[in-house]
Amino acid sequence: MGTKDDVREFLISRRAHVTPQEVGLPTYGEDRRVPGLRREEVAELAGVSLDYYIRLERGTVRGASDSVLNAIARALRLNDLERDHLFRLVQGGPAAPITRPGDPAPTAVRSSVRRVLDNMAVPAVVYDAAHDIVAANEMGRALYHFHFDTDGQPNIARFIFLDPRARAFYGDWSEACRMTAAMLRLEAGRDPLNEELTAIIGELSTRSPQFRQDWARHEVYEHRSGEKTFNHPDLGPIHVTFDGFAMPGEDGLSIVTYSAEPGTPDADRLALLPAWAAAQAGASGPVAP
Repeated sequence: MGTKDDVREFLISRRAHVTPQEVGLPTYGEDRRVPGLRREEVAELAGVSLDYYIRLERGTVRGASDSVLNAIARALRLNDLERDHLFRLVQGGPAAPITRPGDPAPTAVRSSVRRVLDNMAVPAVVYDAAHDIVAANEMGRALYHFHFDTDGQPNIARFIFLDPRARAFYGDWSEACRMTAAMLRLEAGRDPLNEELTAIIGELSTRSPQFRQDWARHEVYEHRSGEKTFNHPDLGPIHVTFDGFAMPGEDGLSIVTYSAEPGTPDADRLALLPAWAAAQAGASGPVAP
């Protein structure tokens, strides 16, 4: 369950993104002092009293019913991820935590998953809720070369927000930052007792002004499918489609694959990744498994 501040800031941020026109409310040309909807407008649209909504937005209403939360989600035009996030913040959520309190985060994948990764014909990486990369196949390591060229455990979020090379590596660095912060917020709502996740959020909040700005948006996002561009240091820009999958039997881990349309320059560059990795290994010694 989220803190009172989490509930308040999430609801305030969401109603700030909805205009009266979007929900069919008249404005009569008035000078509005707040962006988006007022509290009383959200209460009216949700069919609850203003006093009740104010107390809910302050995080002081425990055990709000599903029907009330669904009504508020509709009033604020929340998408499915945002709706689930609201439920988790207010009443603990419909889903069980990704890990049990006190359980250490997985640090590797089982051998059968390792074999599947190694036999994939596309780049693939496995990461946990805190964005630690816990496994990758050869093509995945070659694509994410910079992420592995760091001290300690490779971490996608730490690289994006703290490594100056990230601005050039990601075709749209600002979007990568925004989506990464939104993914971390989604995971924090799902599993607020995850110590590794809390630690990386705390580190980024302290060290990265960009993360503080994106975190303050209170957006949530799940890495399912989409497109992005990586600017590989030697092979050039590679535009790929990514697909993310939860891993049954590996709680808290997700696998992401990257592919390109056959016959395109992007597919040709992906196909060069194994040769590039071999050349790197020959120049600097064996690459760690």
